[in-house]
Amino acid sequence: MNSAGTALLKKYFADFTPQQEEQFAQLGSLYREWNEKINVISRKDIDSLYEKHILHSLAIAAIFDFAAADGLQIADIGTGGGFPGLPLAIMFPETSFTLVDSIGKKLKVVDAISETIGIKNIETIHSRAEQIAPNRYDFVVSRAVAPLKDLWLWGKPLLRGGRKLDEYKNGMIFLKGGDLAQEISDSKLRPHIWEINNIFSEPWFEEKYLLYVPL
Repeated sequence: MNSAGTALLKKYFADFTPQQEEQFAQLGSLYREWNEKINVISRKDIDSLYEKHILHSLAIAAIFDFAAADGLQIADIGTGGGFPGLPLAIMFPETSFTLVDSIGKKLKVVDAISETIGIKNIETIHSRAEQIAPNRYDFVVSRAVAPLKDLWLWGKPLLRGGRKLDEYKNGMIFLKGGDLAQEISDSKLRPHIWEINNIFSEPWFEEKYLLYVPL
């Protein structure tokens, strides 16, 4: 169990159920164990799992309450070891998440951890994003796996129209870092941008951003 890790999450999210708290607490030891077999997280980052991976993923939950609409389907493209999709699936147990990656051994870790802690709302697909059936998802999320223009090219066909979450139309949500000016210019997109260091106070979140592009 990881009391320090869950304490960090509860600093910002105060309404976990006992089951959610237990699931988040187990992630630390499970990822450490699996990372010894299959490298899904940088070795230097495994000690910062809760800050750099789990809390970072939950920046999406700080803005987008997927529980506010029934029956949402969310795709996480390039999920790797399950980020941001797996923490979001714990946060929103009534929402369906499809975690997509082209590297099967990483999805093996996602499946094993999900089964161990009892996550029922995750499906994994071993595929490239552009090979997934189109018009199936309300939101597509992704964390720093490719340039913005490529992520939009891959993710847009997966989106279906007609859904809305509070004031947000369905679309794509990205977690990115660094100087994004050129990347945004190249994409020809006009994303809504949140600075994550305005959401979470830890210094690591400086120059980390959440971007949203509606369909």
